[in-house]
Amino acid sequence: MTPAPRKLLIDTDTASDDAVALIMALRSPAVSVEAITIVAGNVPLRQGVSNALYTVELCHAKVPVYAGAEVPLHRPLEVADWFHGKDGLGDHGYRPAHPVEQKIDAIEAIVATARANPGLEIVTLGPLTNLALALEREPSLPELVSRCVVMGGAPCCEGNVTPAAEFNLWVDPEAARRVFLSKLKLELVGWQLSRFDAVLSENDIAEIAALNTALGNFSLECNSTAKAAYFTQTGEHGISLPDPIAMALLLQPELSLEATDHYTQIEARSELTRGMSLVDRLNVSGDERNAAMWAETRENAVPTKIHWAMDVPGWKQLLIESLR
Repeated sequence: MTPAPRKLLIDTDTASDDAVALIMALRSPAVSVEAITIVAGNVPLRQGVSNALYTVELCHAKVPVYAGAEVPLHRPLEVADWFHGKDGLGDHGYRPAHPVEQKIDAIEAIVATARANPGLEIVTLGPLTNLALALEREPSLPELVSRCVVMGGAPCCEGNVTPAAEFNLWVDPEAARRVFLSKLKLELVGWQLSRFDAVLSENDIAEIAALNTALGNFSLECNSTAKAAYFTQTGEHGISLPDPIAMALLLQPELSLEATDHYTQIEARSELTRGMSLVDRLNVSGDERNAAMWAETRENAVPTKIHWAMDVPGWKQLLIESLR
């Protein structure tokens, strides 16, 4: 007997890789996407809403899209148009035919969706501003959410926006800190999982192009600017897709090959290490020398599941099946 689809809410700053992640969820029989909430990040809020609406239309889906926070909690917004293009989708002129968004805001939508669907799963693909505000509005949210997969951070290596930090957590580190100090059952999918052999190679790109489907062609074209920017950034050829990788690990947890639970902090005070994901991998945060600095985290949060390795062929197979 086929299990009932799991209920899912997607919070996103819809740009090129986010759009591919949306396609994967909207086409998956494993989940029922109950809501898509938009936060400013890769692009300004209104552009993110437009991009999400276009992607939903492309999938012939009927999922409500809600607009959320236009700026981080305490900082001006800094976007990633240099990576994704001015419109976030490679500047190819994508616009929804019927741009209908919901009247209530994303924060209320997160709370209402969680209340209506106890055990809800959440995946965040952008800055954590909406989720931080939802936790403030509904402190019992962690009791309603069974799993929250966060695409963000660089728990083992260099960041992609500063030497210390990945973009999503860097944009709004105060929101990220608030979320990681909550009782939410968090899973961190760091930027490093989308590098090296996980990058779509020219052979992978050719396989997707050979599908000759609307979804496959869109996924390649909207990432054209990102592909060039990724090479400039890393010297690696191909298309890196961090948000679809996070979605893959949510849709098929068995794709995670190594994951461990650790207390985690997000740096919000230092400009040098702003947004850095500090993972207590050796479990030394309880030692006397660290007790004062980690007391708030150990008292108020639960350990975060950090994904360190994944089944790369399995992730690429899931992607291609989603675009077929």
